[in-house]
Amino acid sequence: MPWYVIRTKPQHEIKSAKILEDLGLDVYCPVITEVRQWTDRKKKVTLPLFRTYLFANLENSNRNRVFDAPGVLGFLNWLNKPAIAKPEEIEAIRSWLNNDRLDGFEVNNLKPGDKVEIKSGKLAKKEAIIKEVGSKKLKLILPDIGWTLTANVQDVL
Repeated sequence: MPWYVIRTKPQHEIKSAKILEDLGLDVYCPVITEVRQWTDRKKKVTLPLFRTYLFANLENSNRNRVFDAPGVLGFLNWLNKPAIAKPEEIEAIRSWLNNDRLDGFEVNNLKPGDKVEIKSGKLAKKEAIIKEVGSKKLKLILPDIGWTLTANVQDVL
C-alpha cells in the first residue's frame, strides 16, 4: 500500500491524524518537541514536522475515508495524481526523528556548495550539498528527498 500525502488545515495535523487513527487507518504525522519561551515561563510544545501535511498508508479503495476527519483538505497532487511517499522515505523520517545519528562524516575545510556523500546510517549513500557551515552546526541539503538537515558538528565528528 502506498503512503499518500494528505493536506490539512493549518494547526489540524495532529488532531486529524488522531481522528484518522481512531477510524482504523494507518496514519503518520511526524512531530517534534520544542521549548517555547514566554515572558513568564518556558513550555515544551509538540509541533508537526511538516506543517499542513500528514501521511496515510492506504489502499486506493480506502482513499475517501480520510475525508471523515475534520481538518482534512485533500491529497497533495503531483502531475495531476495524488503524491506518494516511498516507504523508505517514511522510514528515514522516523529514524531521523528517533535521533538516528549521522555517521561517516569528516568535517575539515568544508564550504557552502561542496557535495558530500553520507557513508553510513539510515541516510547512507545519499548525496548532500552543504548549505552553511557554522562553528557548531552544519546545514545540509538532501536533494534526492527534498530535505534541509541541520546537524550538530560534534555529532558528526
